Amino acid sequence: MLWSLIKILLFLALVVGLAFGVDSLLATSGGIQISVANTEFTLGPLQSIVALLILLLGLWLMLRIAGLLVAILRFFNGDETAISRYFSRNRERKGFQALADGLMALASGEGRLAMQKAARAERYLGRPDLTNLITAQAAEMAGDREKAEETYKSLLADERTRFVGVRGIMKQKLAAGDTEMAMKLAEKAFALKPAHSETSDVLLRLQAKAEDWSGARRTLRAKLRHGDLPRDVHRRRDAVLALSEARDVLDDDNTIDAREAAIEANRLSPDLVPAAVLAAEGYIAGGKARYAARVLKKAWEVTPHPDIAATFAAIAPDESAEDRIKRFAQLTKVHPDHPETRMMLAELHIAAEDFPAARKALGDLSSTAPNARALTIMAAIERGEGADDTIVRGWLTRAVTAPRGPQWVCDNCHGINARWSPVCENCQSFDTLSWTDAPEGEVDMPGSAGMLPLIVGAPATDAGKPGDNNGNPGDLTDDADKPDIAEMDAAAGGDTEDTAQAGDDDAETGEPRSQVIDVTPVVKDAI
Repeated sequence: MLWSLIKILLFLALVVGLAFGVDSLLATSGGIQISVANTEFTLGPLQSIVALLILLLGLWLMLRIAGLLVAILRFFNGDETAISRYFSRNRERKGFQALADGLMALASGEGRLAMQKAARAERYLGRPDLTNLITAQAAEMAGDREKAEETYKSLLADERTRFVGVRGIMKQKLAAGDTEMAMKLAEKAFALKPAHSETSDVLLRLQAKAEDWSGARRTLRAKLRHGDLPRDVHRRRDAVLALSEARDVLDDDNTIDAREAAIEANRLSPDLVPAAVLAAEGYIAGGKARYAARVLKKAWEVTPHPDIAATFAAIAPDESAEDRIKRFAQLTKVHPDHPETRMMLAELHIAAEDFPAARKALGDLSSTAPNARALTIMAAIERGEGADDTIVRGWLTRAVTAPRGPQWVCDNCHGINARWSPVCENCQSFDTLSWTDAPEGEVDMPGSAGMLPLIVGAPATDAGKPGDNNGNPGDLTDDADKPDIAEMDAAAGGDTEDTAQAGDDDAETGEPRSQVIDVTPVVKDAI
């Protein structure tokens, strides 16, 4: 309000001042006389002021016209002028409009249209660092791989777009299945941008697939250093890679290094079952049974697993069934209600021919959580107690169609893997295998989930004879009363020859023996 009042007062003062000035000029005598070609012009004071203003206006117009002429000459000479800037802004406006249209077409999935708009934008802007990005992605979308790769290669010349070019070519090689070249490009892209999460993940996956465990561990450390990986996840994955290194060393028959690598993997992640098993096997080979038992017990406290039980049995392979039950109390008293503990204890009692104790240990597992292994154990118990053959066959028939229980299942693709590995054999994801129940409807039976782990001991070659040196019982029934061997093996998930072959493979690969057990002779020995 005050400011408005001040402006009004100033306007009034200006009007009064101008009026006073004009009145003074009119009252002034004299003027200006101008003589041109013997003609005199007399101008009064007010007329003189008006003439001066007109003269200044004319001079200003002349200067502007002269400037325009100079600008036209410079424009034709190629220099930057207001005229050239006008046309440049017009071209930029059209170029950026084409660029925006290209981005919209790319987002809409119209690859060909996006390529056309990118070419138009390039004509107007002359900015390949912008337009080539759209062209490459649009070419990928349109299925023109040659054009996409050519465009990505053109991005390598500019330092600002070099990473994008390397990454684009890497994706092209991955799509074409050239993993060797893709890994080299991933290493180059990782060197350009170590903090780029997607590139480091691709490099880690390719290194794991190529079994470059030391390189994968370096990549993993870099991800931790750049804050791209939580520390607990890094420890777990580093343990997985250390375990894989240990297996490679074991394949090279360098047992000392293999033991050290396995122990390191177990130290990094005590709950990683394969690492605990491999570390324990190293201790057993070195005659350190106490260390092996401690490693396995610690892993069992986290996750009861048949491989742990099988390796725990291997600490004292020649002990009697009764002594084995006593020694296994270190495990059975941990998680006593866990299904794995109950099935393991039932198998121990079957080996000791204490079938009532085996039934008690198994409890209601065959009805509350029936799986192929629990039902097969129940068939062995029934046979050991002298049940009718139809009852035994009934349990085995249920076992054939029952769920297979926990297996190595990929968290990413939910596919079943026959044995643990750092990379899923189905989707090539890294560190995604978990020991869990398979998705509903899966019926594949991997060797790592054998019906009766090796904890019951190896059967004798003449197991049917009474009074043999291994303490095996004699024939409890006639041959006609025994269950069909094919049915027993079908319940286990494979035939005898396949399982025996798997056992040979196990000896070559160094996998825990519980993962490739032939069920049929064990059941025969138990009954």
